[in-house]
Amino acid sequence: MKLFFPQYHRPRNGYMKNYRVLLEFFFMQKIMGFNRGVPWPVDFRSKVRGWRFIQKGIMCDPGDSPGVYINAYGGLKMGNNVAVAPNVTIVTTNHNKYDHRKISRTKGVEIGNNVWIGANCVILPGAKIGNEVTIGAGCVVSGEIPSKSTVTRGDDAIKIIPKTKDYEWDIYQEKLT
Repeated sequence: MKLFFPQYHRPRNGYMKNYRVLLEFFFMQKIMGFNRGVPWPVDFRSKVRGWRFIQKGIMCDPGDSPGVYINAYGGLKMGNNVAVAPNVTIVTTNHNKYDHRKISRTKGVEIGNNVWIGANCVILPGAKIGNEVTIGAGCVVSGEIPSKSTVTRGDDAIKIIPKTKDYEWDIYQEKLT
């Protein structure tokens, strides 16, 4: 595993076995060339642009779900145990609004530890997501999300609901591959 995916760090139990990861990702990524240079497993239906600008923790493989689009040229920091569901878009920089040929001032995106980003979410430049956050499906995040909260989609805007318990799983006690 480390030969083909040097930044792959997952627990020995409770996740896909190494041979399954190789079967699912190796051929399309390393042989066919979809996201070939990315040093962690990425689904062939996903696109990770600027992967060198991604700082990621353990148990975090951005793009391993189908349909994920990540533009990391503005800088993307992801903590430990970050899960990104299918069809999520993370954009770290954008076009200048007065001249679309130019890139706007780079803002980047920061995502904390123990974060789940639900299906079809969009994370926009400048977003800062705290630790122990769950983002519900279809949310558009453009600002700061405080730690220990759940984000849901309302009628006109997102709703931020504080969590009443701490995150239960201690990922640092796991033996990683």
